[in-house]
Amino acid sequence: MGGLSVYDEVRNLLPDLHYIYAFDNEAFPYGEKPEQFIIERVLSIVEAVEKQHPLSLVIIACNTASTISLPALRARFDFPVVGVVPAVKPAAKLTRNGVVGLLATRATVQRSYTHELIARFAHDCQILLLGSAELVEFAEAKLQGESVSEEALRRILRPWLKLPEPPDTVVLGCTHFPLLTEELQHVLPDGTRLVDSGSAIARRTAWLIDHLENPNCSTEKNVAYCLSITPKVATLWPVLRRYGFNSLEKLTLLTSSA
Repeated sequence: MGGLSVYDEVRNLLPDLHYIYAFDNEAFPYGEKPEQFIIERVLSIVEAVEKQHPLSLVIIACNTASTISLPALRARFDFPVVGVVPAVKPAAKLTRNGVVGLLATRATVQRSYTHELIARFAHDCQILLLGSAELVEFAEAKLQGESVSEEALRRILRPWLKLPEPPDTVVLGCTHFPLLTEELQHVLPDGTRLVDSGSAIARRTAWLIDHLENPNCSTEKNVAYCLSITPKVATLWPVLRRYGFNSLEKLTLLTSSA
């Protein structure tokens, strides 16, 4: 459900579009899955959605899925595919003390793509990497109305908090993490800037939509899809409704990604 943080930024900038939101509650979280599985899975999901709706553009609102599956998606589909990558470049420009933290899943922290971003855009900064799958679970729990433990956040962030000079700018390198902005700001030192890719993705989407030659027009209402209807998913329906979705349906994949 981390993609909701990106969707919210895009919808705020482009409120009149028809949105289809698909979240994979069966294979969540992607951060611990093999790369080939993720590629096949994401391709299958986009294909299944395309069979039911004319698509003008697709956003892969997950850092892990983006860094792995974008080439395959762009080779398969004719419409633009926008990915999400950690906002290392703007963070390197914003930092005052030259220390930038990258908070992401373990997979994103370890991936060569992330290290290439750092080498390209933040080579003159000290980049501190911190991977956590637990924060993803906290964000999901918060969406369902559960409180987030400040003590648990302090434990996760301890490697930074105990430093004599902690990061003054933190990249939220997972789309789940902006959902925890308030809690993270409460635990991190005063004045710490949190940077994510949401607004940049929204601006890029607006530009692409504006330059489409033959956009698919739709008068349908916004719909959300999950991969499996479960009691836990049912509790998310009020959340999705608050985000402007009119229905929650099960998406049946056309091919197996096992």
